[in-house]
Amino acid sequence: MSVSTKYNYPPKISILRFFLDVEGVRRDPIPYHRRYFDKLGDSFSIQIGVSRHIILSRNNDVAEYILQKNQKNYYKSKFQSVYLSKYLGNGLLTVDGEFWLKQRRLIQPAFHKQKMNQLVENMEQIIVSELNNLIEEKSIDLFPVMSELAFNVVAKSLFQFSISDEKLNRIKFIIEEVQNFLIKEIRLPHKAWWFSISGQVKKHLKLADENNKIIQEIIEERIASKSEVNDLLNMLLETRYEDSGEGMPVVQLIDEIKILFTAGHETTANALTFTLHLLGNHPDAQLKIFDEIVKIESETDNVIEQLQKMTFINAVLNESMRLYPPAWITDRENVEDDNLAGFNIRKGTLIGVSFYELHRNPKYWENPNEFIPERFLGEQKKKSLQYFYPFGAGPRMCIGAGFAIYEMCLTLSYIVKRYVIKSTKNEIQFNPLITLKPVGAEVIFSKR
Repeated sequence: MSVSTKYNYPPKISILRFFLDVEGVRRDPIPYHRRYFDKLGDSFSIQIGVSRHIILSRNNDVAEYILQKNQKNYYKSKFQSVYLSKYLGNGLLTVDGEFWLKQRRLIQPAFHKQKMNQLVENMEQIIVSELNNLIEEKSIDLFPVMSELAFNVVAKSLFQFSISDEKLNRIKFIIEEVQNFLIKEIRLPHKAWWFSISGQVKKHLKLADENNKIIQEIIEERIASKSEVNDLLNMLLETRYEDSGEGMPVVQLIDEIKILFTAGHETTANALTFTLHLLGNHPDAQLKIFDEIVKIESETDNVIEQLQKMTFINAVLNESMRLYPPAWITDRENVEDDNLAGFNIRKGTLIGVSFYELHRNPKYWENPNEFIPERFLGEQKKKSLQYFYPFGAGPRMCIGAGFAIYEMCLTLSYIVKRYVIKSTKNEIQFNPLITLKPVGAEVIFSKR
């Protein structure tokens, strides 16, 4: 755009309204976002100072444009690149540009479908082991159970037999502690000075460093053993950069493993919790899953073939992630001036896309707040997928999406085959942190 270009933005929230709402937004932004969208349209903006703008959108054209059509002009914001990288290092989730592309090309083959198929047998064993002693006939809080399962699936798929329970529990503790503090830093930027002088930043950086050392020990032990194990660590150690033919440096491998741990377990735990809660309120959908499993198992005992036939289970998962997307929001900043959905925006504009609101936008979805898995079956599926972002979109789409789907399908099929699920509440509460975290989802498992 030329120097004389006039910038214009979507309808603005007044600064007064913004400051009146700011504390409530910090606690739970979703009700405020909904109110602003209903009043101002599918995109709105906030002006900070003379020239700084923030845009929030539930417009599919905006999502497609910044994530796919013109993604090279849109980098991750400092919330992801600065705050996250401070504790998680420079892995796929936190870097941009040429370095991100180089890492993506290096790691992508390890997550190819054929490679994921090799991990399925081990994944199934972990899931069976974790769910073997589910509490029956008593109301239980789902999220801790699903969190433990998802963490162990990621950890043992990464390291298989190379990690002790003591180290595993320490990694889990550190990840949770650091993430909880990170949320405070992002939500309460005006308290940054206090977090620093009170020693909280130093404490959590020290924890992150301890995590690095634990993972480094595991990697170095594996390299020294020269043993070939069928896990993700082995696949990552075997990868080679196109230009040099060399493997990933250990320091970089540590950063990528931390990203896989952090991004790979909580989003899956969230999705499984929301899905089981929804199934607990929809016995008809449970019965359809049960019938599908029985039919599939009568046709083949090959787990990969079974996974490929789980069309209704996949539809249930998709509909659950539509209503409660684990990664509920994403953001980008434009590197250069641009025209975004008819608005001339200055470089450095922060653009957020609320997948939670986009997935419930009546412009794209009929009866948007209802649980209707059939949206993701047959001809309807093609239409639904146009407006569906459970793992993001474009080149930066979540690299572990296939892994997560396998894990969730195996978990749901195991549970529904053995148990009838009943939710104790119709509505579910959630906390929109970095991910959309379910709160107080309680169900009763009864032997089928």
